[in-house]
Amino acid sequence: MSTKSIELVARPRAPHFVGDGFRVHNFIPSGFRLDMKRMDPFIFMDYNSKFYFPPTNEPRGVGVHPHRGFETVTIAYKGKIAHHDSAGNSGVIGEGGVQWMTAASGVLHKEYHEKEFSAAGGDFQMVQLWVNLPQKDKMSTPKYQGLDPSSIKKYQLPDQQGVVEVIAGVYKEVKGAASTFTPLHLLNVKLKKEAHADFSFPAHYNTALVVIEGEVKVNGKENVSTDHFVLFENKGETFTVEATEAAVVLVLSGAPINEPIAAQGPFVMNTKEELAQAIHDFNSGKFGYLE
Repeated sequence: MSTKSIELVARPRAPHFVGDGFRVHNFIPSGFRLDMKRMDPFIFMDYNSKFYFPPTNEPRGVGVHPHRGFETVTIAYKGKIAHHDSAGNSGVIGEGGVQWMTAASGVLHKEYHEKEFSAAGGDFQMVQLWVNLPQKDKMSTPKYQGLDPSSIKKYQLPDQQGVVEVIAGVYKEVKGAASTFTPLHLLNVKLKKEAHADFSFPAHYNTALVVIEGEVKVNGKENVSTDHFVLFENKGETFTVEATEAAVVLVLSGAPINEPIAAQGPFVMNTKEELAQAIHDFNSGKFGYLE
């Protein structure tokens, strides 16, 4: 197998607020090399780098809004987040937890800081990723997967160097807890200083990583700092990540769906006609009801 080289290292863009509870840097889509087609099936990523929210009696967050045609995956690193949707699903995740919502045919949902976390205040750090669905599954029934840390399978690296948490996909025969519609891998990699981990994905998979904490060296030569995004070339299969200081890294790799993408706001479909139908269905109340 040959080495998968870095194509691009992206620094965090200027942050902006989504609602009043998420101070995010947008990585996908952000420029011609990080657009939805290039990153397919990962069509959107907002990264809430570590940010302190002071105590408040009214939980911050994002009010009721619709989605159709994809999945939202929220990974918690600091703080706690609550979720409610019009399909009747709800949950709270804290550090190490994941909320995986399949919007598919359409839901309304809201996300906000968990009540006790809001009252106490504290550091908040999250990733929200949108995963595209193939056309045959875009109108399937919505569902929700709430993964607490105990349900996420882990691979212990040799000599207590760290751990790879397998949210979805497989790492060295450890299979992730989340079910997916297309082949993809989503891994939280936690490394002690000078520890390393190796990865292997098919050359044609779109592959990237985000340094959540610390600093790492990729393939033994390129240093990447906290809050930076790395895109790999679609050549070669393997790469290594070494922690130059204790680090947390989110690794994502997935088979591109290779279908047309028509996107407008919270709707991601295959054609403009399907987008128009999504907007009509939402305005007609077909996504259900949520206070």
